[in-house]
Amino acid sequence: MNTKLEQYKALSQPIVWGAVENCFTLEAQVDESFVSNISIIPTVGDRYAVIQLEDGRWELAGGTLEPGEHHMDALVREVKEELGAELKSYTRIGCFKCRSSAPEPYRPHIPHPSFIRLVGYGEIEIVGKPLNPPDGEQIAAVDVVDINEAVRRFEAIGRHDIAELYLLAHRLRQAEGRI
Repeated sequence: MNTKLEQYKALSQPIVWGAVENCFTLEAQVDESFVSNISIIPTVGDRYAVIQLEDGRWELAGGTLEPGEHHMDALVREVKEELGAELKSYTRIGCFKCRSSAPEPYRPHIPHPSFIRLVGYGEIEIVGKPLNPPDGEQIAAVDVVDINEAVRRFEAIGRHDIAELYLLAHRLRQAEGRI
């Protein structure tokens, strides 16, 4: 599939999250020494898992690497913590290239001021409830919905970037014959 980022309005322009400016790219190969975070668009068959935080916001699953942790180990951990699930597969689709204007990194072991947040989709198997560790985001709900409902939930809270990541993953999965 010839995917052009321009068809994704929110992803094709810089995004600012606090002190961090992000540019999404479809580059899947990166210098792994700059990886600080990993995210997943979680799939369950032809449907998508979405997580809701305690404050009611819908969010993208994934998180920050622990000291010395490989990004795939972080993803397995985050899927257990945030989705109560086991990771069955993961396909990297791109990354956010980030630059922080903060004087110090978010966590001392994270690359700074430039770092990378990997993004992909992957099949999960929900086996329990989110673990909700005390130092992590607290997940109130995990729902498995069709693509239209996932997109609607993210757009309803103004997270067009996440809605577009779900659409991108859905279209890639269709092109690959996975759904």
